[in-house]
Amino acid sequence: MSNRNEFVNSLKTMSEQDLKARITEDELRIKKLKFAHAVSPLENPMTIRDVRKDLARTKTELRKKQLMS
Repeated sequence: MSNRNEFVNSLKTMSEQDLKARITEDELRIKKLKFAHAVSPLENPMTIRDVRKDLARTKTELRKKQLMS
């Protein structure tokens, strides 16, 4: 649980540019994981869901920063 809190806190300290870069990285990572899972099953398919949730958290933080400025 504290790992997620640390992740969210680290997002809060990032700039908008860093968040946008993180979003593109996570989107690419999700595509690669989905493709790898389609070819041969992943050892832990829950990683796709975890990355999707991290992406949503990152997009939420970016939106908060955009609304504040």
